[in-house]
Amino acid sequence: MGFVTLMATCYTCGRPFTCSPTLVPSVPPHLTRTGQKEPVCRACIERANPEREKNGLSPIEILPGAYLADPDTPESELELDRELGR
Repeated sequence: MGFVTLMATCYTCGRPFTCSPTLVPSVPPHLTRTGQKEPVCRACIERANPEREKNGLSPIEILPGAYLADPDTPESELELDRELGR
């Protein structure tokens, strides 16, 4: 069994991050300047969810493995950011 890791740039903040291309939350094509589905980093999703809930919208779900470089590794992109002081 294989695993693909995507090195992406967050559509919202422009920060590079790694993710699973099939699991990462994305902005739909009809809402982007590019006309393509665009990935969003964990930090931006976590910042957006409280505002969404305040406005009566459901939070954006972060699927398990969406931000993991390796599905068998417990460290998430967010934990790595904390270690690096980002």
